[in-house]
Amino acid sequence: MLAAMVSEVAVLSDVHGVLPVLDAVLAEPEVAGAELIVVTGDHAAGPQPVEVLDRLRALGDQALLVRGNADRELVALAHGEPSTLGDAAYGVDSWAAQQLSPAHVRSLAGLPHPVTLDVQGFGPVVFCHGTPRDDDEVVLVDTRLERWADVFADLPSDVRTVVCGHTHMPFIRLVDRRLVVNPGSIGMPYGRAGASWALLRGGAVTLHHADIDIDAAIESVVAASGYPDRRAWAEEYLRAVNSDADALTAFAPRDGRIPG
Repeated sequence: MLAAMVSEVAVLSDVHGVLPVLDAVLAEPEVAGAELIVVTGDHAAGPQPVEVLDRLRALGDQALLVRGNADRELVALAHGEPSTLGDAAYGVDSWAAQQLSPAHVRSLAGLPHPVTLDVQGFGPVVFCHGTPRDDDEVVLVDTRLERWADVFADLPSDVRTVVCGHTHMPFIRLVDRRLVVNPGSIGMPYGRAGASWALLRGGAVTLHHADIDIDAAIESVVAASGYPDRRAWAEEYLRAVNSDADALTAFAPRDGRIPG
């Protein structure tokens, strides 16, 4: 359902339970002052799940949360269902699911995907996690046009802008006259340490990068989280040990270019 028109939207994605980095981005003047903050999924699957969800919920009507695949996974794990994630993610996700209260689980279970908003200067904009049709589907900056055409086949013709997350790498590109934006990741960046986010305002999109005191953020996570492997997790993901080239190679089979 199309909501009333908004004049500007700050877009965050893939917080993955990292509170100090989320707080740093929320303190950015253009984020704090935005009419609406849209967070496009994977909010809590990480070392500080409760703290991040409570921080996002405290934003009230200024924030709109979209469901990500990891949010759906946490709900399933909290209900005792088996994980569909790989071994690397399962440890922190399984632990995070156990930290959630019933209210947190209900909140995650009720998140919408996708969401369409009328944004001044853009018209209807679809905000999703993976793609508009699937929160776990992978599309990349260099995904071929035939794949994009398939992904967007069911979109109304008046939707000329799509904002997605999921792959943790920021980009802006045209896809046969549609504008596609990925704001990057708050809590698990690939290729460049720090946090990435996007701003939609006045018909223009800008990508932003917040320089974070990584050492301080890691120590904050270690001090506040009860996750047993929190230091190793934070050292890997907050320092962006995994490069964008690594990520693109890992994701490539999932965007259909390579039979997998």
